[in-house]
Amino acid sequence: MLWIACHLPRLPLELFVSPTPEPFAVAQGRYIAACDKKALARGVRPGMSVAAACAIAPRLRVKSRDVAGETEALLALAAWCGQFTPNVALEFPDAVLLEVSASLTLFKGRAPMLAALRAGLGEMHYSARIACARTPLAASWLARSGAPHDYDGVPDEGIALETVLARLPVALADPQGEWLAALEKMGIATIGALLAQPRAGLTQRFGHALCERLDQALGSLADPRIWVVPPECFAANLELPAEVSQAEALVFAARRLLLQLGGFLQARASGVQRFSLHLAHRERATEIQIGLVSPSRDAAHFTLLLRERLAATDLPEPVRAMRLEANDIQPLSGESQGLFAGPGGGADKADWPRLIERLRARLGGDKVTGLALASEHRPERASMGGANVKVGLGGGGVGGGGGVGVDVGVDVGVGVGVGVGVGVGVSSDVDHGAKPLVHIPKLGDRPLWLLPEPRPLPELGAAPQHEGPLALIAGPERIESGWWEDAGIKRDYFVARTQALSYVWIYRERQPAGRWYLHGLFS
Repeated sequence: MLWIACHLPRLPLELFVSPTPEPFAVAQGRYIAACDKKALARGVRPGMSVAAACAIAPRLRVKSRDVAGETEALLALAAWCGQFTPNVALEFPDAVLLEVSASLTLFKGRAPMLAALRAGLGEMHYSARIACARTPLAASWLARSGAPHDYDGVPDEGIALETVLARLPVALADPQGEWLAALEKMGIATIGALLAQPRAGLTQRFGHALCERLDQALGSLADPRIWVVPPECFAANLELPAEVSQAEALVFAARRLLLQLGGFLQARASGVQRFSLHLAHRERATEIQIGLVSPSRDAAHFTLLLRERLAATDLPEPVRAMRLEANDIQPLSGESQGLFAGPGGGADKADWPRLIERLRARLGGDKVTGLALASEHRPERASMGGANVKVGLGGGGVGGGGGVGVDVGVDVGVGVGVGVGVGVGVSSDVDHGAKPLVHIPKLGDRPLWLLPEPRPLPELGAAPQHEGPLALIAGPERIESGWWEDAGIKRDYFVARTQALSYVWIYRERQPAGRWYLHGLFS
């Protein structure tokens, strides 16, 4: 077996992500428990009284130690570590243990796995000490000591685990301090000196517990661990050391939560299509919903979308804390990538959903909507749109069953129609050397653009006029539907050509003295 221990010696301090320039410290009672580099540069030291620290650093921000928050952070970190192995255990109060022997092949060895683990912890602003050993207790001792050697238990390295542990301080074997004073009086300062003592004498003087810990560290006695079971849904909290109102500072703080979400989803081979960030103010809260076109677990993309939304959000008050929630966890399998990049390749297809998601984050979900066919003969109801309509990313134009509509606030006087989809193209019977011709719509074709409301056309001698007289080239196509509703229609549709050689879709009401209306544009 191979165990990796991740020790977080500065967890009480790094529990708070500080995006502000002021020095910061965590106090336990009336004394400073930990402080950041900015506070150290001003003379603040752990163990100093809070009053003295504030006297030498007037702008020092002090938070009380949050033991419950540290436990919650360890659990969130354990869920994130699930992307490396499902066998993750907690080592209270500030370490996580991973049994990774079954995952080494996936990561192509110990070194790449350790590099990925260190990089991920660094991105979340955790100062972690990482060590390996063939027993969990030995890995924990090595990590807590800060020993530079990562022992992986490979026999042909010629290094015995007992030799590696012999250099460590004896205080690691007694975290509660029950026997430390007596051991120091005996002149025992290292694990090696303790192992050299007769076991019978140690057992008679200190009981069985000390010897059992030594045997567990060496692997001669079982050391069972309880695996962390990740929750079904994701939720993580983050308290800020000071009130923050700048969007970029909020993104900096929220990135830890988004990275934890990404690792949580990676461990479950899942993705999310929607998550929410709750920003806590003094007397109220702001909820920011992020929606995606398709399920994803890319933390970098989540961060980009959140930055767009926060930049467009006016916060009523500064933010004191935040909570990230993702409840709709969906299975997400890997995508097959194309051999070559470019149109139709894997990378090109993956960029489309992200572009739509960025547009929605920047413009608002109601401005970028999906478009799909509806089971309806009336043209104005033959398509449906909305943020919940699945966006089609394949080719085939508007008639392909899905599309994207973007509204940037400019009223151009036309809408989008869904049907066969006819526009400008190249006639199929034209020679390759000839000049491309305009495709002539035929009976049954549908225009690309529909007007929001049919527009009455003037008539001259009972002939419809639109920028001059219209020439009817196809029709009539009778559409009679909706008789069971008040919005029933009885129309005869025609394809007409204007004087400018463009094509329009018009209809005449089937009633005495029925009027002509312009309903759509082909090109």
